[in-house]
Amino acid sequence: MTAQQVAMARDARHEDAATIARIYNQGIEDRIATFETEPRTTADIERLLAERAGRYPAIVVVREGEVVAWASAGVYRARPCYDPIAEHSVYVERAHRGTGVGRLALQALMADAEAGGFLKLISRIFPENEAQPGATPQGRLSRGWRLQPSRQAGRGMA
Repeated sequence: MTAQQVAMARDARHEDAATIARIYNQGIEDRIATFETEPRTTADIERLLAERAGRYPAIVVVREGEVVAWASAGVYRARPCYDPIAEHSVYVERAHRGTGVGRLALQALMADAEAGGFLKLISRIFPENEAQPGATPQGRLSRGWRLQPSRQAGRGMA
């Protein structure tokens, strides 16, 4: 692997908002990763990062000094019984799809979510999203990943 191919995951920062918005908007335009139809602005992403900070992780993947993918977790359901579950998304810049950066973003997000006390991550994956199965653990389509055993004996989560 050359130095140009090395990618690194890190926490998303305020200054990443414009690039995150651009990547997210590619997902909206391509119609393979979200039902959203309205493009996001830098201010929208700044607000999202600020609202979720401290509770829900957000990750970017950097390759050659450029943010090329991002992943984030957010509220799954408002009821308190769902607090240890988060919904997540992964978005990859068009030119970097299929290169493993989505998998790296997801793995880093899963590690941060587990460290933050989450038991499970949930996502909805479009069947048209051909790159996504390779990014999921064991390369399979899945709606969620159990991060750690349930805290309640006999009440494990599938």
